[in-house]
Amino acid sequence: MIAIRMRDARFTEIGPLTLDVPLGASVARTCAGPYEAAIVARMAAGLVKARSGSVSIGDYDPTVQPVRCKRLAAFVGHDPAHLEERDFARYIAYRAALWDIDPVAALAEAEKLMERLAGVHPAFAFPLVGALVAAPIVVVMDRPAVAFAPNILAAVGPRALFSTHLDRAAASAFCTRERILESA
Repeated sequence: MIAIRMRDARFTEIGPLTLDVPLGASVARTCAGPYEAAIVARMAAGLVKARSGSVSIGDYDPTVQPVRCKRLAAFVGHDPAHLEERDFARYIAYRAALWDIDPVAALAEAEKLMERLAGVHPAFAFPLVGALVAAPIVVVMDRPAVAFAPNILAAVGPRALFSTHLDRAAASAFCTRERILESA
C-alpha cells in the first residue's frame, strides 16, 4: 500500500511533483528553499491543496476526505512549539481529545515516545509526540532538525516518513529506508 501518492501535483510555481511513499519507507526530498520545503510538506500531508494534479493519502483524497487524511498523515512543521515540559500532560490530553483517543492511553504512549526522543528539546519533541499519538500511517516533516535524526527515526518507528530538506546531507540523515528525491 502507498502512504502518500502525488501525481503531477503543483502549487503555484512549485511542481509538478510525482512521488510515492510506500508504507514503512522513508522518502526525503531536497527543496530549493524554505518556502518550497514548507509547501511540498504541506501538500504531502494534505494540508495545502494542489492547484493541479493529485495527492492521495492512503486511499483517500484530501480535497474530498480531509479529516480522514489528517488522521492518516501526521504533519510536523519546521518551527518549534512554544510549549514547556510542564505543558506536556495538557498538550497530550488536548491531542487525545482532538482525535477521540483515551487520554490515559495517549499519555502512556506519549511517555514511551518521549523516551525514544531523549535528548531532543521539548519544543521539537512535543509536536512529533502529539502527532504520533493518533497512530498515523505516515509522518510528514518539514525540515526536521538533523541533530535529532536518530531520535526522530526511533520515535517514528515502522511508519512511513516523508520529509523535506534544504540539502542532500540533511535529507540523507532521514532517508534510511528508501530514497532521496532532488528538487527540480
